Amino acid sequence: MLSTSLFVILIVLLATGVRSTFGFGESLLAVPLLAFCMPVQTAAPLAVLLSITVATVILIQDWKKIHFGSALSWLVATCFGIPLGLMLLTSGHEGAVKIALALLLMGFALFSLTGLQRWQIRRDHRPLLLGCGLLAGVLGGAYGMNSPPLVIYGALRRWPAPQFRATLQGYFLPASALCMLGYWRAGLWTHTVTHYYLISLPVLLPVIPLGRWVNRRMHPERFLKYVYVGLMVIGVILLAQTVHAAG
Repeated sequence: MLSTSLFVILIVLLATGVRSTFGFGESLLAVPLLAFCMPVQTAAPLAVLLSITVATVILIQDWKKIHFGSALSWLVATCFGIPLGLMLLTSGHEGAVKIALALLLMGFALFSLTGLQRWQIRRDHRPLLLGCGLLAGVLGGAYGMNSPPLVIYGALRRWPAPQFRATLQGYFLPASALCMLGYWRAGLWTHTVTHYYLISLPVLLPVIPLGRWVNRRMHPERFLKYVYVGLMVIGVILLAQTVHAAG
């Protein structure tokens, strides 16, 4: 139990540092890493609780920079995606969930590393905007990780970094709250989830301002490349682990 708690705290330290620096990414790191020591049904709600906390602290500072139209459209579409994600999570096919998660991580990392984010849209594309929100809801309900489709959309829109970061938090806070309501109704917000969240708070809260400090002193593109490579490695390891366990 002690070794698991220490592992969880280290993951929270890493994931919160990434989220507070760039505005996204903590669930992409936290959920697959936590899945090594706990079921996805525990890792996903824990990641969402952490997301709520980080988004709240960031929005206290940067709420004026939110692109409210995009955040609201994402949120409306997400409401329809979350129940689909919860059905996937509670289907009892944890191996399939982990494989899908691994493939998602590798696909997202490959998209980012190949430079496809050079594509851009100059104005909000309503079908794409709503489609990304719907997919984010499915991924949030199933894995506690809404961000990949939203990050891709934000990259295509070429928002300035402060607006990009703030708009994601404007979405993440209410969307994560909806996810936690769904987890609670499904019986997935357990004492174990609350326990790991509470022991993570003393690490999480000081890291958020530290991430902001690092953001002002590091070249974000180079650091993001390291993150994408790490996501690719995690996806490969998680896929190999799941396939080996099934065999």
